[in-house]
Amino acid sequence: MKALEYLKLPFWILGVVGAEKSLRKNPILGSPYLNRLGLHRTRVSVAAKMATMRRARLASSLPEADRKFFDENGYFLTQDFLPRDDFEALRKAAFEERFDAREMRQGQAVTRMVPLPPEVQHRHPAVARALRDPRALAQIRYAASQGGKPISFFQTVIVDPSGQKDPQSNIHSDTFHATSKAWLFLQDVGEEDGPFCFVPGSHRLTPERLNWQHRCSLSAASNPDSHHASGSFRIHPDDLPRLNLRQPVRMAVRANTLIVADTFAFHGRTPSDKPTIRCELHWHMRRNPFLPWTGFDPKSLPGIRDRELQLFMAMSDAKEKYLKKPHIWRPVGAVAINAPAQI
Repeated sequence: MKALEYLKLPFWILGVVGAEKSLRKNPILGSPYLNRLGLHRTRVSVAAKMATMRRARLASSLPEADRKFFDENGYFLTQDFLPRDDFEALRKAAFEERFDAREMRQGQAVTRMVPLPPEVQHRHPAVARALRDPRALAQIRYAASQGGKPISFFQTVIVDPSGQKDPQSNIHSDTFHATSKAWLFLQDVGEEDGPFCFVPGSHRLTPERLNWQHRCSLSAASNPDSHHASGSFRIHPDDLPRLNLRQPVRMAVRANTLIVADTFAFHGRTPSDKPTIRCELHWHMRRNPFLPWTGFDPKSLPGIRDRELQLFMAMSDAKEKYLKKPHIWRPVGAVAINAPAQI
């Protein structure tokens, strides 16, 4: 390790008590010696206990039947989520305007992201209403075991099966703790369209899952799969029975279906044999898993609220320009959300 690298030591230590997950970038998190002593196992265990405590505080925001279904399976699925008129107004807003967008390529898949800052929500009240729907927010917060403000945007996933493999089609867990993603699908997603897949019950930290996390931590930092090394551990479907888990469920759904999932659970995108394009309103929520409270969230502060993505991209662009640190989200200008990939 270069001597200058030790200047990062305070930040590596802080990462241990935060949401940092990369075992490759943080040599403390990735240390085989420390993980043999139980570092990763302890982080996962404590994070799970904190999530249980916070969810108990958030439980009253959900109907009991919905909460029980989630506690058993790790996701919510609500068909016909928005009233018909509201959903059609949302679709009209999404498909009839060209938005400033960013794109990221991973193998054969391109993900397009359209931020939804206050000026876009002001032009399109249907977008603002959907983003603030109290049922959606309650599910997203419960799945993440956190209060506060999720990040939201229009997302389009464009897949050309002739390219290299989409790494998100490998069954994986996003990180070591409870976190949530939500999709309100603007189009039907059929069995042949590469639907979301999810392993029911895999959000629970069973002894088998904890032992698997521990084993992964011993070698993840040197794993050739960069996603696995970054803490988004991959698992082969054949290994799921060893954790007493079922095979992934494919979630082919109609338009206007909302799926909210704890992505500590195992999930992925199902490969498709044909070119596909899928548009959705998307939410993402991930906070420090060791916080004891469900309240204060900096993203909810004036000047930051609803501008998180704009601020993040501006910072990333500045790092690329001045520090020569390239980032994966490339600007593609104003495009329709269902346009072909631009990169």
